[in-house]
Amino acid sequence: MNVYTYICFLSAISILIGFVTQKINDKIQYTIAITATSMVASLVLLIMGHFNLLHVDLLAKGVMEQIDFKSFLLNGILGFLLFAGALGIKLPVMKSQKCEITILALFSTFASTFLIGSTFYLLTYALGWEVDFIYCMLFGALISPTDPIAVLAIIKNLKAPKKLSMKVEGESLFNDGVGLVIFTTIFAVAFGGKQPTLVDVSELFLMEAGGGLLFGLILGLVAHFLISATDDGSLEILLTLTIPTAGFMVANLLEVSGALAMVVSGIIIGNWTRHTGFSKQSQHYLDHFWEMIDHFLNSLLFLLIGAAMLLVNFTYQGIILSLLAIPLCLICRYISVWTPFKFLSMKTTYNPYTLRILTWGGLRGGLSLAMALSIPVGSLYIPKIGMNVRDLLLVMTYAVVMFSILVQGTTIETMVRKSKEATLQARGYVGLKPEHKEEAEA
Repeated sequence: MNVYTYICFLSAISILIGFVTQKINDKIQYTIAITATSMVASLVLLIMGHFNLLHVDLLAKGVMEQIDFKSFLLNGILGFLLFAGALGIKLPVMKSQKCEITILALFSTFASTFLIGSTFYLLTYALGWEVDFIYCMLFGALISPTDPIAVLAIIKNLKAPKKLSMKVEGESLFNDGVGLVIFTTIFAVAFGGKQPTLVDVSELFLMEAGGGLLFGLILGLVAHFLISATDDGSLEILLTLTIPTAGFMVANLLEVSGALAMVVSGIIIGNWTRHTGFSKQSQHYLDHFWEMIDHFLNSLLFLLIGAAMLLVNFTYQGIILSLLAIPLCLICRYISVWTPFKFLSMKTTYNPYTLRILTWGGLRGGLSLAMALSIPVGSLYIPKIGMNVRDLLLVMTYAVVMFSILVQGTTIETMVRKSKEATLQARGYVGLKPEHKEEAEA
């Protein structure tokens, strides 16, 4: 069977899991249920393989290797997911949060990378399992950016206060470019033998992030004028498909950030073209069409995230470091967010749950796994840990991602609910009837 056949069957499985989940308990987030089911199934297959039962683990691992999770996400469906997510971004709300989003996307990502990398290096040194500093920084770079796919799939459905929700969603959408530049730079030092200068890093950032923003602006404007030039409802919707397909591929060929290009073009289509370019029929179907695509691709992606366990090789040292990586990433995330908000809060009053939600809601997902999988298979072997660099960073990344999705994703609802109550109380809506609360929160 070819890759397309595997994807067809896996897509059907992911949709069936979502269907069963909805029938059992419709309050459970479907992406979390799919990830958990896939992870448990992968674990069962590994256990069966360990006891030489049926050898289905080898078959399943072969399927995952053929699909190539990294290419499937980074060079494939990422464009669709980011464009679909950006369509729902309300530009006026984002403008009011531009300062916070910029700081989170720039300062917090750099700070988190350094904090995680440095602390992880000291931790391995203290345990006597020394890992080179450059590889510790590489882990910090790939795990620091929050994943827009995971965040948008889970956070947006909780209906948090708009400004707070925009901080979380906006950061996750825009820190990809920064995270990719950091990861690419450290990757070049670790595996390319290069010693990039400040000029090299600046050029890379301008090319990737700046080029992606500019290309997304051009792409969005071209799509806007094409959509405005026709009154055919079906054609208008089809024209939006050219953005995450050909548009995303052109961005990759130009070596600019396709992710940022999709975000910018999605914001343009969602905030400008939606009201001035589409016919009334298309306005009605635009969100429904892209919600279905988003739902379908997210189901498949989160199934593959759970199944990524089949690609992980580990030792007991790796397991210990993976368990330590979870609180390490959370603590460093909190520090990297707390520092700028300590100064911003001198001039602005924030919801009392802002820092907690930004920390606990800073989810990691498929993007971190994809970056970990891009590390060369034949990377440096670490004798004291019994693993090579790729396997070590992959197992640590997988542990953090699983905790992020399964634990943080399922428990953040309590914080969001409390943040809503705090918002209502601050606005004097205490005791408001339930049927009027939604209107008050808006």
